[in-house]
Amino acid sequence: MSTTQNDPILSFKDLSVYYGIIQALHSVSFEVERGQILTLVGANGAGKSTTLRAISGLVKPKSGQIIYKGENIAGMPAHEIVKKRLCQAPEGRGIFLNLTVEENMDLGAWAAPDKGAFQANLDRGFQLFPRLKERRKQLAGTLSGGEQQMLAIARALMGQPELLLLDEPSLGLAPQIIEKIFEIITDINKTGMTIVLVEQNALQALQIAHYGLVLETGKIKTRGPANELLKSDEIRKAYLGD
Repeated sequence: MSTTQNDPILSFKDLSVYYGIIQALHSVSFEVERGQILTLVGANGAGKSTTLRAISGLVKPKSGQIIYKGENIAGMPAHEIVKKRLCQAPEGRGIFLNLTVEENMDLGAWAAPDKGAFQANLDRGFQLFPRLKERRKQLAGTLSGGEQQMLAIARALMGQPELLLLDEPSLGLAPQIIEKIFEIITDINKTGMTIVLVEQNALQALQIAHYGLVLETGKIKTRGPANELLKSDEIRKAYLGD
């Protein structure tokens, strides 16, 4: 099935996910337009990370479809999904602590479609994250939390994604580092990269996103342009601490 530039790059269609007998997502449907940042916000246990895990093949849906670039990838093995240029920087970073920064980035390129672009992609990662270039021969386990998060994002970019999934990139970081991470996410999006962002820091996420979904107990409670959600009294009271 072919797609055009105007087609959504990703569509969720009535997707339900279970962990054993516990239903984590209830017939969730939404679309991600090409070139936008879509953010999922909500409390712990709302289903945000499960949504990303379903997209990247880490959990198998019970029912429904995930259409990526015109193809249903629901239930497809994770390593096959990565080859389709859909990459994730997971919650908790998931980097290899006993490998160097550069070795971690090398591993991120294993499924990249254009092997000849390896050096260009590496250079781009170091341009986005100069601190990683300074520490390219350093073991990842010796990096600060902020540097490890930068490495997780840079490693995901080595796969040449068309769609980048970011799961809680601000988790456990100091405020000034969070600000820098969000600036970099915006810069990545300006290159044309489509991003699905899961964040507990709803204010920061909605400030950089184009569109937002508010999840509650596995269902979409509300949705809309991010700037409109920021103005909603209900959203501000429930998620932004106002």
